[in-house]
Formats: sequence, structure tokens, C-alpha cells
Amino acid sequence: MNRLSKKIAVSALAFLVMGSTMASARERVKQHKHKKNEDLSANPLGNVQSKQPDKELYDKAMQALKKGRFDVARLDLQTLLNTYPDSEYRMRAKLSVGDTWFKEGGTAALTQAEAEYSDFITFFPEAPEAAEAKMKVADIYYQQMEKPDRDFNNAQNAEKHYRDMINMFPDSALVPRAKQRLRDVQEVMAEREAQIGLYYESRNNYNAAVARLQTVADTYPLYSKSDQVLLGIGDAYAGQAHMVSIAPNLPAAIRERLNAMYLDRAAAAYSKVITRYPMAPHVEDARDRLVAMNRTIPEPSQTAIAESDAEERSRQALHFTDKTLGLIKRGPTVVEAVHVGEPTLADPKRTLAPDVTKQNLKLFQEAINAGKPAAAEAPATATGVNEPPRSDQPSAAPEMGAPTGGSGVGVTVVSAPNADPNAVVKPVSSGNAAALPAIEKPEEAPLQVNEVKPGSVQENTAVVDNGKKKKKAPKVDQSEESSSKTKKKKGLNKLNPF
Repeated sequence: MNRLSKKIAVSALAFLVMGSTMASARERVKQHKHKKNEDLSANPLGNVQSKQPDKELYDKAMQALKKGRFDVARLDLQTLLNTYPDSEYRMRAKLSVGDTWFKEGGTAALTQAEAEYSDFITFFPEAPEAAEAKMKVADIYYQQMEKPDRDFNNAQNAEKHYRDMINMFPDSALVPRAKQRLRDVQEVMAEREAQIGLYYESRNNYNAAVARLQTVADTYPLYSKSDQVLLGIGDAYAGQAHMVSIAPNLPAAIRERLNAMYLDRAAAAYSKVITRYPMAPHVEDARDRLVAMNRTIPEPSQTAIAESDAEERSRQALHFTDKTLGLIKRGPTVVEAVHVGEPTLADPKRTLAPDVTKQNLKLFQEAINAGKPAAAEAPATATGVNEPPRSDQPSAAPEMGAPTGGSGVGVTVVSAPNADPNAVVKPVSSGNAAALPAIEKPEEAPLQVNEVKPGSVQENTAVVDNGKKKKKAPKVDQSEESSSKTKKKKGLNKLNPF
């Protein structure tokens, strides 16, 4: 019995050994095929059986990259680029240099990787690999994203580069992946704006709250909490209506009008939750608010129901493990991001708090002027002939008449039959031309008289031979004039040699 059991055990052991041997052989065959496929994918431009030196150098660099020897891989790739500038692997080698920095990780390495990818796009903008380089630039910022309540510069840069990649290379096979990454990034950006808006609303700063929440609703319609955002907008307007209702020193009529205006805006926000996100979790809250306001509850269309249902089904549920990992890891949790729909590729105009304040002032003016009759505008008439010109109507052109008989002044004054009797300057017509003064000869100028009294100026006279007196020219003091004659020095000046 013992011998029989031993034989059975030996047979079973031999069967297991043979089975394991055959399984290992199959596994080696699969590994060989898989390795061959990897080689083909790693070298898309060359033949695997080729022994070209540039190909062997590229294969060596790829093997070093797989093993994590990034310095060796970069050295081999740079050697390939410098030694074989016309190689068919030069584009892949240039792109792989960036891959070595990208896989190495770290802030400095990722910065260098971005520079390498940007250079590749500059040198080969029309190559198919340019879309891959642009995608990896966006992935660099995607990996460095912070949580929504932290620094958002990396999220902004990632959003920008994903949008650029989709717009620059719409036919690339990487566009679906870029769109999903863009949805994830926009989920983080929308979460940040929504948290800020809800914080302002909790502080009763309704203008700032409406500005932030309205920006989220306009820019990120695929946000997982868009229904809560619209509810927040409606609650902010309802809060403003409540503040108006308790405002002191406000006339009752103006208070009622402002209250109705703000409640209309709140009802519009609640209604949009039902019509745009009918399958959202908080749609019943919007219905309850409309019922409390005694407003009509709208009915969503079948298209909106199907769209909202597809969005809600594409989201992943946020489990306890996701929340726990979110506390530990550096980046944000984007499991609730939608996986369908087109992300926003261009930011619309942001809603700012000053704009909301201006809208409130406009509503206030409308409420004040609602009970006042409209002021009747006076018909615009042309100004008179001698009236100063007005800004709305030009003055009437003067009427030119045919020249008549001379009036003695050389010109004929145009008559104005419709002259203004109250005008300061009255027109002159041919009827009163006789009233003009006659042309007179100017009087002769009076003779010039010398009013200098005799004896006031002492005159020097001299007698000439003919017996007439002749005035002498007054003597001129020449003491200060220059002269070629040497003057005698007096006093201490005798000692001065100059």
C-alpha cells in the first residue's frame, strides 16, 4: 500500500513538473512576442533587424531610459543628434531627451523637460510628435497641481496648454485624452471659485458671492456641483431682497419694487437648476424654493434630461478611501469630474463684483423711476435768424435778396421779413436805409505847435558872418569815452602799472 501511494505521488509530481515546464515555455514565448512588440513601438521609424549605428544608439538610449539611467540615456541621445543630424531618428531622439527629464521628476527636471518639449515644437511644428510634445507640457503642470484651496498657478497653466493642444492639433489621436485632462483641471478651478463664492455668501457679501458663482456657472458648466452653484446664486439674490425689505428710511413703494426685482433673479437661478440639471442631486431643493416663493416650476426638456443623466452617470462616486487619500497626497481629487461633454475651450468674460454693484444701482434707479411719469420732450425747433445756435438744431440760414438801389454805404443789407422783434441787434432793411448817417469829409488835422516855453532850455547860439544866429550843439561829456590819448594818473593810481 505504501509503495502504491509512493508511485502515485511520484507520478503526480512528475505531472506537475511537466505542466510547469510547459507553462514556463509558453510564458517565454509570450514574453518574446511582447518584447518584440515593445521594440516595434519604441522604434516606429526603423526596422528591428537593422544594424544601423544610429538605430543601435537610439535602442541603447531607450534601454537606459527603461532602466532609470536617465543620464546615460541623455548622453546617448545627444550623441545621436550631434553625430547623425540627418538620421531618421532625430525627431524621436529630440523628443526622448525631454522624456528623460520628464520621467526623472522633480521641479528642476520638469522645468528642463518643458524647455525640451517647447524646443521640439519650435523645430518640428508640423510633425505628428508635436502634439505629443504639447500634451506632455500640459501634463507637467497637471502633475504639479495643488488642491483647490492652494496655489492655482499650475492648474491655470495646465488648462491653458490643454486648450492650446486641442486647438492646435484637432486631428491628433491624443485629443480625447487631452479633453478628459481638461475636464479634470476645470473641475479643480471650478471648485476653487465656488468655495470662494460660498464663503462670501456666508459673510453676507452678496455682490462678491454672485460675481464668483456666476463666473463658475458661465465658464464651467460641466462642474460636478453646478446645481449648488446656481442655488447659491439664487440664495444671494434672495438675501439681497431680504436686506431691502428691512432697510430703514426706504419708501414702501421702492422697497416693494426692489424686493420683486431681486426675487425674480433668484427665481431665474432656481429655475435654471431644474431646466439645465434635472438629474442633479439638489434639484429638489430648487423646486422647494420655487414653491416657497409661490413661483411656477418649469418642466425640463427631454434633451436636458438625457444630457444631465449622461453627465451624472459618467461621474465616479467619492468613496471613503478617496477622501482619505485626498488628505495625504499633494494633488487634488478629481474622481467626480465628468467624462462626457465638451469642455470649455475659451474663457468667457468674468463677472466682477463692481459689475454686480453697477447692476444693483441700475435696479435701484429703475425702482425709483418706475412710479414717475415720463418727462415729455419739447419738440425741437430751428433757432431764429439772430439767435445763438443750439446744440440740437442749427440756426436758420439768412435769406439773400437781389441788390436794389444804392444806400450810400457801398453794400446792400439783406432784408429779414421774419425778424425777431426782441433781438438786440436788429437787421437793417432798404426801408430804413435813409436813417444811415451821410458820408462826411474827415476834418483836417490841427497844426503841430511847439509847447516848449521859451527860456526853459538854455540855447547856445553863435553869430555868423551874415548876421544870423546859429544854434550850437550841446557839449558832450567825453570823460568816460575811450581815447587814444594817455590820461594822467592821479593819487594811488600812479603806482598801478596797468
